[in-house]
Amino acid sequence: MENCCGLLTSKQEPVPLKSVEVELEVRDHVATVVSTLNYENKEDKPLEAVFVFPMPGDAAVCHFSATIGQTQIVAEVKEKQKAREEYDDALSSGQQAFLLEESDQSPDIFSLSVGSLPPGESASIRLEYVTELAVQADEGLRFVLPAVLNPRYHPQGSEGVQVTSVPASLVPYSLSFSARVSSPRPVSKVESNCPMDPLKYLNTEQSQATVKLAAGHKFDKDVELLIYYKDAHQPTAVVEAGQTSAKPGTLMGDPLVMLSLYPEFPQAVMSSLASCGEFVFLLDRSGSMGVPMNNNEGSQTRIGSARDTLLLLLKSIPMGCYFNIYSFGSSYEHIFPKSVEYSEKTMEEALKKVEGMEDDLGGTEILEALKHIYSQACIPNQPRQLFVFTDGEVGNTKEVINLVKKNSASHRCFSFGIGEGASSALINGLAKEGGGHAQFITGIDRMQPKVMQSLRFALQPAVVDISVKWDLPKGVSVSVLSPPITTLFQGQRSLIYAQLTGQSPKAAEGSVTVKYSLAGHPSQNKLHFNLKPAEDSGLTVHRLAARTLIRSLEMVEDEEVVEGGEPDEGVKKKKVVELSVQSGVSSAFTAFIAVNKGSGETIQGPLVRRNVPTPMPMMAMCGGGASGGRMMGRPIPMPMMAMCGGGASGGGMMGRPIPRMVSCSMPMRRTVMEASPSAQMVNVGVMEAQSCKSMESCGRRNCSMSKKSKGMVSCSMPMRRTVMEASPSAQMVNVGVIEAQSCKSMESCGRRKNCSMSKKSKGMKTLLTAMRRTVSSCVRRPTSKGVVQRESLNCSLDIEPQQPPRDPLLQLVSLQKASGCWELDPALAAAVGKTSEEVENTKPASENKEVWATILALIWLHGFKMDAQKEWELLAMKAVSWLRAPNAPCVAECVEAGNTLLGCKVQKDALGI
Repeated sequence: MENCCGLLTSKQEPVPLKSVEVELEVRDHVATVVSTLNYENKEDKPLEAVFVFPMPGDAAVCHFSATIGQTQIVAEVKEKQKAREEYDDALSSGQQAFLLEESDQSPDIFSLSVGSLPPGESASIRLEYVTELAVQADEGLRFVLPAVLNPRYHPQGSEGVQVTSVPASLVPYSLSFSARVSSPRPVSKVESNCPMDPLKYLNTEQSQATVKLAAGHKFDKDVELLIYYKDAHQPTAVVEAGQTSAKPGTLMGDPLVMLSLYPEFPQAVMSSLASCGEFVFLLDRSGSMGVPMNNNEGSQTRIGSARDTLLLLLKSIPMGCYFNIYSFGSSYEHIFPKSVEYSEKTMEEALKKVEGMEDDLGGTEILEALKHIYSQACIPNQPRQLFVFTDGEVGNTKEVINLVKKNSASHRCFSFGIGEGASSALINGLAKEGGGHAQFITGIDRMQPKVMQSLRFALQPAVVDISVKWDLPKGVSVSVLSPPITTLFQGQRSLIYAQLTGQSPKAAEGSVTVKYSLAGHPSQNKLHFNLKPAEDSGLTVHRLAARTLIRSLEMVEDEEVVEGGEPDEGVKKKKVVELSVQSGVSSAFTAFIAVNKGSGETIQGPLVRRNVPTPMPMMAMCGGGASGGRMMGRPIPMPMMAMCGGGASGGGMMGRPIPRMVSCSMPMRRTVMEASPSAQMVNVGVMEAQSCKSMESCGRRNCSMSKKSKGMVSCSMPMRRTVMEASPSAQMVNVGVIEAQSCKSMESCGRRKNCSMSKKSKGMKTLLTAMRRTVSSCVRRPTSKGVVQRESLNCSLDIEPQQPPRDPLLQLVSLQKASGCWELDPALAAAVGKTSEEVENTKPASENKEVWATILALIWLHGFKMDAQKEWELLAMKAVSWLRAPNAPCVAECVEAGNTLLGCKVQKDALGI
């Protein structure tokens, strides 16, 4: 096909989407996002462009329109199947049509179809949504524009959304992004993970500001903004007038109030942490967890960061608690048959297992692991706290969240979305329905401080007996639209939406009082507010309230919607559709549909479908989605290796195409390389096949390949050879495939400097000298006629371990005992940067070794790692509690000697002892 527009998909097809323009307006903690997608058809046939893209999971999509020439068509919200039929009918009759719909599996994936775009025609699509901004640990408000749509793993037998993806560097359309921020309080700063132009203030009070994304965004990550206000997060109330065209007494016709509550708990209660609980840690070990945390060279992988985080968590759990660690992929594992009491023995046993955890369990089937956890009986007087670590690449999001909701009375769920493109619908949904707290770790974020903040929440006593009381003028009544508040955390916002009915006198005021009990102490927070509607607020509050109602209805079973009697089939759907159509906010059961009926001219010619690609910057999986290709136990990074199955242009290595890339189409979606547990040996398998059918038994028979790799990839192309290439950091091996005619041509590989492998892959870098390469002779299985029936090459890369030095903080943490103390040994001395002799000789004579070692560790933490205090403060509290127990008489002397040895000036009071 001739490329007339210069923009191609991975299948060499022109891309009609030219640019995406995003305008963000933030008012206090609410964001309105307007995206304009500009399409142009430079082909000689009419097109249908289909674009599947990510969206914040809690967004309320409230406007969709299309502009063709001077004509603007505003879409309507209709029941999804009716909208699809109307769209199909329009296309079949030669009319232009536009369809926007939410995925059935997850509310954070949308599909936009632009139909019957004639040759030479342009169209602009305007999409608008509103969303609330989450509060971060440092009081910043987090906005994320998802640019990355990772492949979602769908359990066997389920249907998933089809996504066309390309490397981030090859995304064929541009992105511009600008933001306007306003608040009653001054805007102190705006930070981003992407290069931004300087912040510009629009008034002297600095309560309004603008900022823009610098040109050249490469689509390799989500665009994240952190917005900080002075005197942030005060309780507020916003009253919004109803829509003038809507009927009074309806959701859109009446005024609504949005309350933002920030409860302040007594410091005495907050400083006392619980010493009981059952902590269940659920770790994602799917293939995608082997991706680096960010694009920086030498960046730690997601699974590596999760292992370090589990180390901190296990060291920070109080004595007397119970714990267990689960991990999941295509299957699930657990360290103990059931939760065990936390002790030195159980902690060490768990840590040994954690150290060996790799991203080697295939897909992302979290559902069965959760079912097993919930099947375990809760331990009396040990409140269950579930910590879920995942990159969020699951397709059955709603099913997973529903399971957590059904078991919400038995536990609290704290969720962590790791890496770019993690499903916000999954991560936020787990925490919301599980009564816990959600965190996202992206870019250069360290996982540890965010997780430790959640551990603090888990250790704090749960807020109970929460009630909300309204005090309104006579003649005004209130209907609360939000689900009841079941969870309150220090410093975290709680939102309440309510509908106000009736007339109120001018300048009337109302108030709301939130009462609750914390650790046996009754508390309350009261907020007064004016009932006069705010000016220029549009219908933002109404749309957010409608979204809240819609999501609540979508999460319940049909029988829960009906009051008394037998439920009618689809009663939930009817209520959701009615609310969605009335409010103009999208739902799982509705879609936006627009048809251009203005010109009356039919569009001639067969309609050609074009899938607009989304960026998948960190990996591409050979046929297996989130559980597919791997190398050295790691997923294949997308910028280095394109997706399998791309035909003549689908594959590439270091910018060079791979001739006729293999198609990984068999159910056994393994890899051409697999690492040993120590990651110091790599087994490479190559099989001959004339067709896919002849490969079906590969890995199931007793061939040398199956022994090495337990079922390697089934390649549908004849005779392929696997080649390897090391990255400059020697931490990654890229896997490519080139054609081979016979096994004989492989015999010299690895035995000569310039082996045939190197010649075949001209221009590729050779393996670093630190890596010793040996290749065994080919295993030939000739038939009676002398024709090779099956060939296998087993290559071994004996890589000399080049482990990066361990973080000194984690090194010290790893030496702490479950009780909280440290032992005086050479490892501790090395961790604090001293020799064993120095540490031994400076110990006060009257103090025992463990007290001395523990005080040294605390001084080192306070003296050198205050920037990471959030990571170690809980385990330091354990150490202080241990020091107090033996009533050590020479603490002051030890502190003085420790400061002298380490060159610090840490006061005894600062240590808390």
